[in-house]
Amino acid sequence: MGVSAASILNRLLYSGTHKPQTQPTSAKALTNTLFTHLKAGRLQKAISILFAAPIPVSYSLYARLFQICASNRAIVEARKVESHLVTFSPTPPVFLLNRAIEAYGKCGCLVDARELFEEMPQRDGGSWNAMITAYAQGGFPEKALLMFSDMNRSGVYASEVTFASVLGSCGVVLALCLSRQVHGLIVKYGFCGNVILESSLVDVYGKCQVINDAQRMFNEIKNPTAVSWNVIVRRYLEVGDGKQAVFMFFQMFPAAVRPFNFTFSNALIACSSICALKEGMQIHGVAIKMGLEDDEVVSSPLIDMYIKCGKLENARGVFEQLGSKDLVSWTSIVSGYATSGKTREARELFDQMPERNVISWNAMLAGYTRSLQLEEALDFVFLMRNTTKDIDHVTLGLILNVCAGLSDVEVGKQVHGFIYRNGFFSNLVVGNALLDMYGKCGNLRSARVWFYEISQWRDIVSWNALLTSYARHGMSEQAMTIFSEMPWETRPSKFTFGTLLAACANTFSLEHGKQIHGFMIRNGYEMDIVIRGALVDMYSKCRCLDYALTVFKEAASRDVILWNSIIFACCHNQRGGVILELFGLMEEEGIKADHVTFQGILLACIYEGLVELGTWYFNSMSNEYCVMPRLEHYECMIELCNRYGHIDELEKFVKRMPFEPTVPMLTKVFDACRIHGHLRLGEWAAERLNKLNPSMPLIFQIMDGER
Repeated sequence: MGVSAASILNRLLYSGTHKPQTQPTSAKALTNTLFTHLKAGRLQKAISILFAAPIPVSYSLYARLFQICASNRAIVEARKVESHLVTFSPTPPVFLLNRAIEAYGKCGCLVDARELFEEMPQRDGGSWNAMITAYAQGGFPEKALLMFSDMNRSGVYASEVTFASVLGSCGVVLALCLSRQVHGLIVKYGFCGNVILESSLVDVYGKCQVINDAQRMFNEIKNPTAVSWNVIVRRYLEVGDGKQAVFMFFQMFPAAVRPFNFTFSNALIACSSICALKEGMQIHGVAIKMGLEDDEVVSSPLIDMYIKCGKLENARGVFEQLGSKDLVSWTSIVSGYATSGKTREARELFDQMPERNVISWNAMLAGYTRSLQLEEALDFVFLMRNTTKDIDHVTLGLILNVCAGLSDVEVGKQVHGFIYRNGFFSNLVVGNALLDMYGKCGNLRSARVWFYEISQWRDIVSWNALLTSYARHGMSEQAMTIFSEMPWETRPSKFTFGTLLAACANTFSLEHGKQIHGFMIRNGYEMDIVIRGALVDMYSKCRCLDYALTVFKEAASRDVILWNSIIFACCHNQRGGVILELFGLMEEEGIKADHVTFQGILLACIYEGLVELGTWYFNSMSNEYCVMPRLEHYECMIELCNRYGHIDELEKFVKRMPFEPTVPMLTKVFDACRIHGHLRLGEWAAERLNKLNPSMPLIFQIMDGER
């Protein structure tokens, strides 16, 4: 039983055709011989001797041999042990067959395990548990759960080990309903005090995203172990609650539980996710006290935490103090410098790396790309191709971004060919990057062709990329045609509407803008601040200020960006009086004005001819609103004084500026003085313009109409 007829036939043939060597003649001698070889680590030799022996050994030795075969993943030897067992004991004890099932399961031979299980004339709970565990550990959680269901129907009671395997399988397939049922059985069978099962319940509830249930279960554990704490910290991290993950980590110390290095790692990753520098530094201190500062599991997340919190020097300090720097820590520090825009330092570190992998190359390439050092990025791509063959979908996405930034469609086409030749065309990240590249390079025909080629796996990002390409080139009619096809395949996102509304605003397509607005209302889309800002911008540029004001007034909440949108909407329509009224309402709502707001106010003063009021607002920017005037504010003031002939005020303003006037500013002053007959200021402006551009000297001359 348990072995196939072919195995038994092979054994008989072996016995009949091979002259046996001298074998131990007694069970005791055989046992001693086997133990001698096992102690010396010669498992294969020991099993060969057993397989050729004409006598059985004790059941305990068979059990031991199955366990050793399992731990060594020795499937051939496990089969030989079972063959020898059933040869001399046609109906072996159930516990031995259970050990055989466990061995087959550990060796990954689940077919053999299931065959033996089905052939067993009698089974006990251990048999079911062995088979369930084999499926669970072998990567077949669904089969493990089906086996558990069959076990219950057979009336066999599960043990703690069985429940642990079942809960692990539930966590893999996210079977929340079944997990609750198993929880009920655990309570029913009186296993509530088992910390392993309680920790498993915390784990499965966390994986199923019911973190409140996970926390309640954790609170019911009388004496949580380090495993229990690690599970709850990890699950909070995975559901995106970094703050609670950090809180639970610090709760371990009052409970006198020493965290694992993996728990430190999870807590540091949580600190990175919420930029909790203070807590991260405290964890760093605890890690040093516990002697974990050189632990590879802790050091890399620690470096990453300091980087994410903007403390690159601290990250470098941790890196330099490491006794042995592994590939992960090297990659972390290179990535930190690269993403912080310090590509020169990142490249120096990259060149010092003793070994690299595709992640290291991608980190450096991403740094060049994000810093818009596109020529350097392209040179780095060529270096990468000449140095390594390790290229993945992230690499290709970055290369396509470089091509898009350089508008180099020819290199982009070469990358497209590489994608086809190397089987990356079905990767959606790569496909969307390729679509975006063609769009940014202006090759809309290729973008449209590729869009249809990926029709089997494209997503909302693909649609938005194509829409953005047409919108960027002012082709709102074509963008609207594509949009009309979109709802048949996927639900448009708010990004989709933002892109379309921007296209309508830039091409003054009022009717298309209204259609989009109506579509959003009919389909129940939330009109958040971003969308309302896009609508205000579209209506104002299409000269429908009343619609823009209506959209603005209907907003449940308004931030400074939305206020700035409506203020500039009025600027586009030269409604200076309305701008000043809106600013008063903005102050009543307690919204703090920024530099954009004041640019709109100064433009309003220009439209309305309010020179004194404009001067007052300009002076109050820094005095009352703590907003430092920028170049555009000085330009507005020069335009205000210039347009309405306040040349004396203009002279005082220009000569008191904290920086030298720019050429456009001096040109405006020069023209104003010619028009209004201001000799002194005009000659002053001409002198400075001639210094800035000596090749084309200007001579100040008052216009005839002013003489």
